[in-house]
Amino acid sequence: MNSHSSCSMFLPFNAMKSTDKHTKIILAATKVFAKKGFFNARISDIAKEAKVADGTIYLYFNNKYNILISVLEEEVGKIIEQIKKAIEKESDANNMLKIFVTKHLSAMKNNKYLAEVIHIELRQSDRLVKEYRNNTFKDYINLISDIILRGQEQKIYRQEIMPGIAKRAFFGALDEVTRVWTDSTETPYSLEEMTEQILAIFLCGLLLQPPVEKS
Repeated sequence: MNSHSSCSMFLPFNAMKSTDKHTKIILAATKVFAKKGFFNARISDIAKEAKVADGTIYLYFNNKYNILISVLEEEVGKIIEQIKKAIEKESDANNMLKIFVTKHLSAMKNNKYLAEVIHIELRQSDRLVKEYRNNTFKDYINLISDIILRGQEQKIYRQEIMPGIAKRAFFGALDEVTRVWTDSTETPYSLEEMTEQILAIFLCGLLLQPPVEKS
């Protein structure tokens, strides 16, 4: 018996049911937001996808924006924890950057609905979305700038590169290439190829180049 099963034995039955419904609503909302768009999606659409009554949604969430923020907080939060756990075992900046790219692209490939929500809905101007983007999500892309700083300290990345700008350019590229999965059901690119291409493009711009000798 695994630890999760053991812990579940001690949860009250109602608490287990409550957690299960919360998860179902989050997964359903992610799919509905991705397919219909946040503004076109209705609470009833999410309830139907989650196979719960409309009123059940309001037992867990105040409104549609609250659901969207929860989707981002919980689903992106899982990716952040996975990446942090993986890169804390590494010291080489190049390896850390590769881990970040691989984990992010793998998560987006495995959850195309979440990839679509991040790509479209994270750009909203709503106050709650802005707060999320400027706080929790900022922590996510700050992992990139932290790695770049580490590479600069290790003297393998160019010192004039500004991590605050580089992290946005890097994440923007990752966000855009995931559209090969959200825009079509088939893609000629494997996860490994996409990882290597992104790293090749950016590292050639980050790595110190030996000085060219003048003839």
